[in-house]
Amino acid sequence: MKLVGISGSLVGSKTSKAVNEVLVAAKSLDPTIQVELIDLREFDIEFVNGAPLSYYNDDTIKVVNTILASDALVIGTPVYQASITGVLKNLFDHLPVDAFKSKVTGMVITGGTDKHFLVMEYQLKPILTYFKGLVTVQNVFVHNDYFDDENEITDEDVKKRMAKLAEEIVYLKR
Repeated sequence: MKLVGISGSLVGSKTSKAVNEVLVAAKSLDPTIQVELIDLREFDIEFVNGAPLSYYNDDTIKVVNTILASDALVIGTPVYQASITGVLKNLFDHLPVDAFKSKVTGMVITGGTDKHFLVMEYQLKPILTYFKGLVTVQNVFVHNDYFDDENEITDEDVKKRMAKLAEEIVYLKR
């Protein structure tokens, strides 16, 4: 099984650390799982212009093909202006309509107010189902206050919920 995490932010490391926490938890449940983190800060994803994928740069092609070749996904985004990030939306625009068919898709959201958890249900979840993903129920919202100065997660309840998300992903994919 190949589990790919996507950190949909161009700045900071909170979302990347949160997504990676789920990947590490999944790997600890089953050491045979291949995990890969796509941190969008590290890639030059071109803006969608309607051209076929082969017309875009190598980073764009690599990221899209990695997503398409995965068996399961953990998609993470901080909340900006009560929405997912533009860079994540742009990445989604590169994908075919059945990109997540037969894939388990989990979500990790980071944000500055408790109400930001609604972005998961009302914005990201409909996008994942549009792409025909099997959306998990153990998705995780992490308030920015639950990170320390090194952007490590300090809240034990959040860590437990991330472990439950990893368990659900592994269970559903099996």
